Amino acid sequence: MTTPTITPYLKDGIELDQIIVQGIRVTGFHGVYAREKESGQLFLADVVAHVSTRTAADRDELGRTVNYSDIADRAAEVLGGDPADLLETVAEHIARAILEMPGVQAVDVIVHKPQAPLHVEFRDVMVKIRRDLRSGTLWADKRIGSSAGGFADPLAPAPRSTDPGDAQPLQPVTAYLGLGGNIGDVEASFREALWELHRIPGIEVTGASSLFRTRPVGGTEQADFLNAVVQLETALAPRALLAACQGIEVLHGRERLIPNGPRTLDVDLLAFGDLELESEDLEVPHPRAAERAFVLQPWATLAPDFVLPGFGRIGDLAAAVGSDGVELVEERWPALQRKASSQE
Repeated sequence: MTTPTITPYLKDGIELDQIIVQGIRVTGFHGVYAREKESGQLFLADVVAHVSTRTAADRDELGRTVNYSDIADRAAEVLGGDPADLLETVAEHIARAILEMPGVQAVDVIVHKPQAPLHVEFRDVMVKIRRDLRSGTLWADKRIGSSAGGFADPLAPAPRSTDPGDAQPLQPVTAYLGLGGNIGDVEASFREALWELHRIPGIEVTGASSLFRTRPVGGTEQADFLNAVVQLETALAPRALLAACQGIEVLHGRERLIPNGPRTLDVDLLAFGDLELESEDLEVPHPRAAERAFVLQPWATLAPDFVLPGFGRIGDLAAAVGSDGVELVEERWPALQRKASSQE
């Protein structure tokens, strides 16, 4: 039984790695005819999970990769689970189960029905699909941080709220995010975060600062950080944008265990237009943005004339705090595309 060739899945022109589990065999009860649901027959599935394996490879840790045993178990559970009339439905359910796994960006699923009730000789019947995180509710669940119990379109009209943190802007707002990290291939994580942001409905990444290296501050012994600032246009409410940032952190294994400690990826909301807001879970502008050289020095290379509400012009703030402990690594980083790749 031959599996069709799987074409690469690209993220901004970068080919993702593949974890392939082939020939998962289960007796299932899927089919249109009553006898198929009663007696059952053999079904097979091939699953290709498109992931980045860099962090797992660098650290040689099972917990930082997608476990192929879990892939097989999830596919087998669907194959042997509730009967469906169509192979298309079975494939869709497998794809959704795999996309729920942290780290999976896209999945190819091929479902085989070699004992299908046809009236001619044949070798196999297959349905092949490709799905990614934008296919249905999983985009909202994993990217925006909505409840896993239902769909939450970030651009859908929200219930009326008096909280400005939940108010969707009438027109796109310029916002700024700070990126930081010192575990693994940080520059690659930054590039992935840019792509992930750009793919969220209601967000268009429009610029990125130069890349800087920062000496860590505090008592914890750790590697130097990389830092950058991202500019975007967004139609999301401030709190929805913050949730998107936190969701991307989680996808990259962000753990908040030690204050000022090592981390894979920080995505901080620095500013949201001219909004000034302070609440229990959201403070805009970021309360420490105006005093951090590792924020201001990159920011000044991107938008020196932006006025940080309540503080002043970014270029002036950067000059005031200086650049002690912060050094330029790469002036033109990254080669940012204005439109995210649409190839899937």
